[in-house]
Amino acid sequence: MLKLLAPLALLAITLPANAQTGAEAKMAATVAAETDRHVALLEKLVNQNSGSLNIDGVTKVGAMVRAELEPLGFAVEWIDMKETGRAGHLVATHKGNGKGKRVLLIAHLDTVFERESPFQTFVRTGDRATGPGVGDDKGGIVMIVAAMRAMQAAGTLKDADIKIVLTGDEERTGSPLALARRDLVEAGKWADVALEYENLAREDGKDTGTIARRSSTNWTLTATGRTGHSSGVFGESLGYGAAYELARILDEFRRTLPEPNLTFNVGVMAAGTPATLADNNYQMSAGGKTNIVAAQAVARGDLRALTPEQEAKARAAMQAIVAQNLPGTSAKLDFQEGYPPMAPTEGNRALLAKLNAVNRDLRLPEMAEMDPARRGAADSAFVAAHVDTLAGLGVAGGGAHAENEWIDLTSIPLQALRSAAFITRLSREKR
Repeated sequence: MLKLLAPLALLAITLPANAQTGAEAKMAATVAAETDRHVALLEKLVNQNSGSLNIDGVTKVGAMVRAELEPLGFAVEWIDMKETGRAGHLVATHKGNGKGKRVLLIAHLDTVFERESPFQTFVRTGDRATGPGVGDDKGGIVMIVAAMRAMQAAGTLKDADIKIVLTGDEERTGSPLALARRDLVEAGKWADVALEYENLAREDGKDTGTIARRSSTNWTLTATGRTGHSSGVFGESLGYGAAYELARILDEFRRTLPEPNLTFNVGVMAAGTPATLADNNYQMSAGGKTNIVAAQAVARGDLRALTPEQEAKARAAMQAIVAQNLPGTSAKLDFQEGYPPMAPTEGNRALLAKLNAVNRDLRLPEMAEMDPARRGAADSAFVAAHVDTLAGLGVAGGGAHAENEWIDLTSIPLQALRSAAFITRLSREKR
């Protein structure tokens, strides 16, 4: 394993020299002094595989986080979710004085990298670290721990009402979805403010704030047609066959549906006699000969929209296109449960404005709104309908979901300080 070229404690030089209050000065000193500790915690978390389907691994990561939060005064509960085919969720509650706003912090224990992935190890070189889930979202978990420790050191944690929800299946949600997200939704209804800790996004080298995320809903399109000798294709007796019907629908999607912040990807497709979708919903098989008209065709994809209204409009338009069948064919479009949109709201913008007030006071760069089309879906969407929400407060990095996933280690103390000061101020606002 490569070692850092210099002690990470030296990263303290990037922190503001003059905080506005004694508590914030203590937070700055704490996150600087504990940076090496937090990098070591991140390495430990990353080196424990916690792919969404690795129930034992996700449970072990939850136990590691429990060991961090209980000494800070959090009551930690493990919510078993084996009924949904996943490990479970960690819910940690800190009871304050009940006078200020209730703050919900959201992150996730699982990663996209399952046990069979070759990408399994944390590696650091200079100010950069790579590893499975190093940013998405084990870096976010470390940010939460670092911020809570800084608040405790500064004396601002004791009066704060905070709930932390770390889901164990964000990357591959358990089913039924209503059960899998029950506890997160309940936490959103409890809270006055929600903060989500997936990767901090940078545009043109500048930190940005995430006030909106698009939805993510999967769909399955099936088409059927009359089969027979290919010499009869397009004719009155056979019609066009399933392959042409599938192609018609997908091309009509492409030609007529595009609009800002709306996408509809086709991930996999097959046509033949027969063509089938496996029970796992991502593998297909097909057979056929060039002189036989295809009897079946199937495609799977996703739909992403910025608002519930945009998604409803897109679904209706897609269904209308599917219904205009070619002669001799039929088709059906089914939407599966998915992530709702986290629509941009004035409440979310107000949260970003409050964070930027913290940035100004701490002599940190202000953060513009991020383009929501550049972000994926996340668990924050499940609470955004109930509470003002700000997302993307984790570490800075890139390459999420790929084997070069990396983070900028210098973002750890900066982001921890931002969060500690921000959460402190929010927790002191009157409900």
